[in-house]
Amino acid sequence: MAEGRAAAAEVPGAQAVRRAMAVLRIVAMGQDDGVRLVDISAMSGLSRPTVHRLLKVLIEETAVEQDPQTRRYRAGDELPLLGLARGGRLPMRALAEPYLQALAAEVGDTVFLSVRHGADSVCVARCPGTHAIQVLSIPIGARRPLGASVSGLVLLAALPPPEADALTQANATRLQLLQRDPDEVRRQVRAARRAGHAHAPHGVMPGTAALGVPVRDAQGHVVAAISVAALRERLDRPRLPAVLAAMQQQALLVGRRHDEVHAPRGHGAAPSRKGP
Repeated sequence: MAEGRAAAAEVPGAQAVRRAMAVLRIVAMGQDDGVRLVDISAMSGLSRPTVHRLLKVLIEETAVEQDPQTRRYRAGDELPLLGLARGGRLPMRALAEPYLQALAAEVGDTVFLSVRHGADSVCVARCPGTHAIQVLSIPIGARRPLGASVSGLVLLAALPPPEADALTQANATRLQLLQRDPDEVRRQVRAARRAGHAHAPHGVMPGTAALGVPVRDAQGHVVAAISVAALRERLDRPRLPAVLAAMQQQALLVGRRHDEVHAPRGHGAAPSRKGP
């Protein structure tokens, strides 16, 4: 990987491309609300004039747009159109959906599926439950630095400690802008690693809580994270063990389904295993 990056750095224009991609990823974090120029500069480590020049080009290419009232920047039309070219690149979402729906029906609260992409966790699916009040804290497509949510904690905890610490350090500025202390994130990652799950008694929205568990393949590698967000009283100590057990069961089934889908075809393929 290091050799690949070194080779890429020698290609003329590589630095500009990397900077533009960094800006795009930060803009995508803002969803429909958008991101301020000052925050893009702080998160990327680039000067404001440099960010402004990159944004001007990205706007011309319709990859970014600027809200005329708030002056915030958000993803433009070009990005979702480009994504249509590889619509099948998220098989995890399709294979997990029946199990996420079953979990949402069982616990009654909103269920999320997130995957790691570089230094971020990305929400790829969301299934509301049956309870009268649903916590829809993270929309599909939401991109957050690893450690900013229970899903991100679970995904970080799956990594070797040195790698998890390095990613947390790399995300330090972005985490702080989200009112997340990097040292506290490290502590929570260690706790999640010991417990096998992550619990946030204070969720993204006031009065809420969240719980996250890993989805593992047959080799034990974490391929995704399932989380549940609910009113705080619905994830209190009396109810927490039952919700956690339901999540772990569905995560196991998603992992098994993932193995089936990715099993080698023909001779030597693993026998099919049934779902719930």
